[in-house]
Amino acid sequence: MATPPLDEQDDATDPLKLLFPGDDEEQEADASPLLSTQPQPVAEGHQVDHHFLRSVNSTVAIRQLRSQGLSFQLWPAATTFVSVLDDSAAGPLSATIAAAGDLGRLRILELGSGTGLVGIAAAVALGADVTVTDLPHVLPNLHFNAEANASILAATGGTVRVATLRWGEAEDVELIGNEFDLVLGSDVVYYDYLYDPLLKTLKLLFEGVAEERRRKKMVFVMAHMRRWKKESAFFKKARKIFDVEVVHSDKPCPGQRMGVAVYRFEWRHKGINGSTAN
Repeated sequence: MATPPLDEQDDATDPLKLLFPGDDEEQEADASPLLSTQPQPVAEGHQVDHHFLRSVNSTVAIRQLRSQGLSFQLWPAATTFVSVLDDSAAGPLSATIAAAGDLGRLRILELGSGTGLVGIAAAVALGADVTVTDLPHVLPNLHFNAEANASILAATGGTVRVATLRWGEAEDVELIGNEFDLVLGSDVVYYDYLYDPLLKTLKLLFEGVAEERRRKKMVFVMAHMRRWKKESAFFKKARKIFDVEVVHSDKPCPGQRMGVAVYRFEWRHKGINGSTAN
């Protein structure tokens, strides 16, 4: 089913006034660790969540539009991913981020960004240049959330760019470019008909990197909560071109059989004879 476009009135709304109502003192009071997991309903059909990042003592605010479909909602893997990114100095991704950062200022691409929480949090926590991407109809809310966190991004030195990226479309990858240090994804393995387009996009990104040194350091990091047995097909295909390892896993939430796992995908570099080398 097609997702309806955002209401024109929403596009005209000041993101900061909607997400942080009140004067500056009230906004500072709202930026509290106690609000990190507390949704803030602001208008019919809207919900705002505040996520406190301890590493930079800042709060990211994200608007959800639940009535407009799955791409406008926060999924469990996203909050786990944010926690892992917030612990980048000593957490399970510390070595990966340090290696990528060795090349200079971090440049990050997020696939299937949805509300943009992971990408925006990465820009804030890591002071990185992040490109958040999704299908065209999702971009207005991505722009909204990026603009709503503009002051926090400016304070921490991060930037967020919003762009269209249709999986499997080479022209979209070409327009975005492929000079990234990290590629992120959260709950992107859900529909089985998208497995091949997602893997095609990843291949285009990794094969297109011009510098061998950057190619060797660039990795795909994915947070995922397994829901279907058929998802094993994605990992089977992915292991043909990536070395895959679990770097973090959560305990299952109440009522769930599986917790969120964070995977690190490292590209298998082509040898001289065209074979892959581990």
